[in-house]
Amino acid sequence: MRNSVVLSQPGILLLLVTCPLLTILHGVICKAESGHLGDNDPDRCMRHHFVETITHPVYKCNSKMVLLARCEGHCSHTSRSDPLISFSSVLKQPFKSTCFCCRPHTSKLKAVRLRCSGGTRITATYRYILACSCEECS
Repeated sequence: MRNSVVLSQPGILLLLVTCPLLTILHGVICKAESGHLGDNDPDRCMRHHFVETITHPVYKCNSKMVLLARCEGHCSHTSRSDPLISFSSVLKQPFKSTCFCCRPHTSKLKAVRLRCSGGTRITATYRYILACSCEECS
């Protein structure tokens, strides 16, 4: 929740939440910072962990298992396509589409060293996702 304040007196609990006026009038839950509705929605955009085995595609190296994360889930925004007006005879992109995708919001670079035959070591790098959010698709 954004800008929430809890005031309490004996027997009274008041929770104030800053939401746009139209959102309150329509009875919709405030959109969280992560870009989804309600933290209790199991299909919301969120990070999911899984284990992957890293092996080199060419060299004979020991494989290593690593913990990875992916972003998966639904975004609360509606997709839409609007027609574009053109004064050209060729219309390369006839529509302007807007949609939101569950994507990595923050990540960090990680590295794993594989020990290969002959004593050489090869480093494999990947991005580890720290947080996901609904962002406009490109």
